[in-house]
Amino acid sequence: MNIKTDWNLIRKHFNKSFSSNFYVSVASVGFDSNPTVTPIGSLFLNDNQTGFYFEKFPSKLPLHSKANKNICILGVRSGSFFWLKALFKGKFTSNPAIKLYGELGEKRKASEKEIKRLNRRMKITNGLKGNVYLWKKWSLFEL
Repeated sequence: MNIKTDWNLIRKHFNKSFSSNFYVSVASVGFDSNPTVTPIGSLFLNDNQTGFYFEKFPSKLPLHSKANKNICILGVRSGSFFWLKALFKGKFTSNPAIKLYGELGEKRKASEKEIKRLNRRMKITNGLKGNVYLWKKWSLFEL
């Protein structure tokens, strides 16, 4: 898979991955050279092979970014129907998982457009008690 020519397929995969898992896994390496995997529930991929995520709960990822900005993002489709269909057919109709390698950019404030994208994704939780706690007042990292 080519990141330039297949970017739209990659974006679709990560959207489907998020809809079945509500997160992607981001691997990073810290000062001690030990790897850590962090679940991120707010990754967004842009049109131009870049992305961003909102940060509230991760503790290791921001520390690791000071030592080593390299990351690996894993998006896995875990929907039961997707896997059962593959088991019956004996093959996958699309990738069950995709890894993206990248580099963390500098932490910054989110733009209005980025906040709108987050709010649109989290709209389904608006009436729930945890919505404000989970989805408001985020910091942002650019990939």
